[in-house]
Amino acid sequence: MSKRQRKIWGDAMTTYQFVLVDALEKVLPNQEPEKMDRSVLKGYAGERLSFQLAYSCQNDDRGHSGRHFRIEVISDLKAQIRLRKVGLVPCAYPCHGVADENYLSREAGLYPDVLLPFSEEEEIKAVPGQWRSLWVDIDLGEGNRQPGKYPIQLILSDALGNRLQEYTLFAEVLEGNLPEQTLLHTEWFHADCLADYYRVPVFSEEHWRIIENFMKTAVRCGVNMLLTPIFTPPLDTAKGEERTTIQLLDILYQDGKYSFKFEKLHRWISLCRKHGIQYLEISHLFSQWGAVAAPKVMAQMEEGRECKLFSWDSPAVGGEYTEFLKIFLPELKAFLKEENILENSYFHISDEPNEDNMDSFGAAVESVRALLADCKVMDALSSFEIYRRGYVQRPVVAVNHIEPFVEAGVKNLWAYYCTGQAVDVPNRFIVMPSARNRILGVLCYIYQVEGFLHWGFNFYNSEKSIEHIDPYAVTDAGEAFPSGDPFIVYPGKDGTAYESMRSVVLEEALSDIRVLKMAEQSLGRDSVLKGIEETAGMKLSFMHYPKDKSFFTALREWVEKSLQEDAGC
Repeated sequence: MSKRQRKIWGDAMTTYQFVLVDALEKVLPNQEPEKMDRSVLKGYAGERLSFQLAYSCQNDDRGHSGRHFRIEVISDLKAQIRLRKVGLVPCAYPCHGVADENYLSREAGLYPDVLLPFSEEEEIKAVPGQWRSLWVDIDLGEGNRQPGKYPIQLILSDALGNRLQEYTLFAEVLEGNLPEQTLLHTEWFHADCLADYYRVPVFSEEHWRIIENFMKTAVRCGVNMLLTPIFTPPLDTAKGEERTTIQLLDILYQDGKYSFKFEKLHRWISLCRKHGIQYLEISHLFSQWGAVAAPKVMAQMEEGRECKLFSWDSPAVGGEYTEFLKIFLPELKAFLKEENILENSYFHISDEPNEDNMDSFGAAVESVRALLADCKVMDALSSFEIYRRGYVQRPVVAVNHIEPFVEAGVKNLWAYYCTGQAVDVPNRFIVMPSARNRILGVLCYIYQVEGFLHWGFNFYNSEKSIEHIDPYAVTDAGEAFPSGDPFIVYPGKDGTAYESMRSVVLEEALSDIRVLKMAEQSLGRDSVLKGIEETAGMKLSFMHYPKDKSFFTALREWVEKSLQEDAGC
C-alpha cells in the first residue's frame, strides 16, 4: 500500500501520511521526519525497544481542524507493547546565548517531549499540515522471553473502519544476559515539588502515594540512588527565602536536649527497597554554593509548637548548628546502620563550591570530617583545586571540567551535567537531538565513572524556588535554564509520573553501558574500547563524540557480531 492514502469523508478530501520513525528522532510539527531505516529492532532481555509512528494529514474542509484515525497492534508481544502520544511542550528558552551547532533549533517554539497516556480504544487526531507522533515501547522483560524474532503488525484505519495503512516490523530478542546496572545514578527527586504541584499536605497518605508513583518511574529511568530529605534540601533556594518544608526527620527539643524520631525515614527507605532503589543520597548538610549557612531544620518545642531551629541566619560552622550535628549525625548513622543501609548511604556537604567560597566550604568539611570519617561523602564541583586540597572525597565533576580529574587518576569519580554544560558536551535539553542524550552511556563506560548525577528529575519551581510553575507551560524554570533542564518527567493527572522522550532515551543510554559490560566479559575491555573507536571513526571524549544517531545501531551490531564470532557461531 502506498505511503499516502486518500479517503473521501463527507465532501472533504483527506490525505493521511504515515512514517515509521526511530526513537532518536524528534518529530517536529513543521518538518517531515526521517524514515526509520530498519524493520528489525534488536535488544536483550530486560531492555525496552522504542520507535515512533509519525503522522500528518491534509484536507480541504475549512470547517474541521483535523481528522481522526485508529491504530491496532497485532503481535505475540502485545502484552508488552505500550502506546503513548508524544505531546508538544513550549520551549521559551531553548538554549543559552552561547550554544554550539548541535541543537535542533535555537528558536523558541513547541517541541516534542512528554509521553501522554493512550490506548487502542482511542482515536488519534491528525492536525492538518503538522506532524505528530505516537511512541511505541516494546518491553522485552527480564529473562522471560526466548531469543528470536517476533513480528509486530500495525494496522491504521479511519474512523469508519477503512484501512489506511499497514506496517510489519520485528522485535528480535538476542542471545545474552545483561549484567546488573553498576553505575550509581541519581536524578534529584524533589518531594516538595510533588506536594506543591498536587496541592496535598506534605507526608499525607496521598503525598506518600504520589511519592511512590514517582519513585517507580525514577527506577524505570535507571535511578538506583534517591535524594533523601533528612532536612529540607538547601538547594535552588534564594538566599533568605525557603522552600516547602520536606523534612523526614522528626526532632523534639525539650529542656535544652534533642531527641529524634525516624519513622518517616524508615517508611522512605522501605519504599526505596520495595522498588529497587539501593542507595540513599542524604540531603546536603550546609547551604548551597559554599556552605555559608545551615539548612532549614524544624523541630517541635516544649509547648508543642513547631519552630525553625536553623536556617540562613545560622552560621555553618562554630555555632549551635555545629553542636547540633555532633549530636545528630551519630544517631542518624546508628539508625542507618540498623536499617542495614549505612554502607549504601552517601552524604553531601554543599553543592557546587567554587574557588571563591573554598574557605567556607573547607571549614564546613572540617567541622564534620571526624563525624563522617567512616561514611561516603560526595559533592558536585568543577574546581580541581578544591579536590586537590582534600575537601571532596568523591568528586561529582561537570563533564566539561572532568579531564584534569581523569588525568590525575582520581578514584571514585562521578560525572554530572546541568544548565552550564551547554556547549560541545552531552546533555538532554529538549531542543537538543536525542543522540546527544544517549551518548552519555557510552562515555560513562569509557571513562569508568562510578556514578552520574543530575539535579532535575522533577523540579517544578522557578529559579531559586521563588514560585511554583506548571511544567506543561514552563519548561525552563522561568526562562532561567534551557528548556528541559529542570525536569525529565511530568506530573500526570492521577498522581503518576509521565515519562518524557528524554527519560526513555536516558534509559537506553544506561542499557548501552550494560551491553558494553556484557561484551567486555567475553571480549575484554581493550577490545570493546577498540570496537567503540572503530565504529565511531574517532577517539571519544566528553568533548568529541559521534553526533549521528546511526552510531548506536552500528555499535550494537558490532557487539552482536563480535560476540557471535567469539562464541564460534
